[in-house]
Amino acid sequence: MSNMVCIGSGNMGFALMRGASNNTAIFFTDAVFEKARQAAESLGAKALNTNLEAAQKGDFIFLAVKPQVMSHVLSEISGIMKDRLNEGFPPVLVSMAAGWSIKKIQDTVGTKVPVVRVMPNTPAIIGKGMIAMSVSPEVSEEKNAELTGFLGSAGIVDHLNESYMDAATGLSGSGPAYVFIFIEALADGGVRAGLPRDIALRYAVQTVLGAASLAQETGKYPGELKDMVTSPGGTTIAGIAALEKGAFRGAVISAVEAAWKRSTELG
Repeated sequence: MSNMVCIGSGNMGFALMRGASNNTAIFFTDAVFEKARQAAESLGAKALNTNLEAAQKGDFIFLAVKPQVMSHVLSEISGIMKDRLNEGFPPVLVSMAAGWSIKKIQDTVGTKVPVVRVMPNTPAIIGKGMIAMSVSPEVSEEKNAELTGFLGSAGIVDHLNESYMDAATGLSGSGPAYVFIFIEALADGGVRAGLPRDIALRYAVQTVLGAASLAQETGKYPGELKDMVTSPGGTTIAGIAALEKGAFRGAVISAVEAAWKRSTELG
């Protein structure tokens, strides 16, 4: 059984560790030890005192830290990474940092350690995430399969060419926030139309959940599904016209584009 060590105990790292905590050895570190202790305790895992201890212990080392501090963390553990590589038992670094390419991670460590880039999203907390994954040539097929299986408990894992990773960040990585704003706006619309807040929110959530499930299960193009709801002169086309007047599609496209550009800047 491999040791999964997570450097950083924020939402994303915690979500990925949570899925497989019942049958895998999990460890956390954090700049604030109490955060690591709390995250570990909630999963029946263990907290480690330092990143150096994490680098020595982990078979897979998840880098669940902000892009701005990646350089510091990698420099801190680089000596141990080199030693373990020379001994023939290198750990796999699993980065969740937006914008940080595999090459940049290896260059910062100073050697060709095995690296995997992943971009999960917050629905991974409940096992419904979308997880883009790019693997360096140094990762063995066995380790690739093991990591894919581990991440699968948190959602759908899609092996993606690394050149698409920043775009995936803008879409699926940041996308849940756009959806939450849409749900809130739907509920606000229901309140404006006279529904009590609790009822409006319940209807908005189920509407989005049902529509997404319908698109997933039928495989039909969204435009075709939209047309199924839109009758001539009816309520839906009136609502769609209002969305188009507000440049709804353009705003969503611009949101994904802005997040994609920011991901490339962080790299």
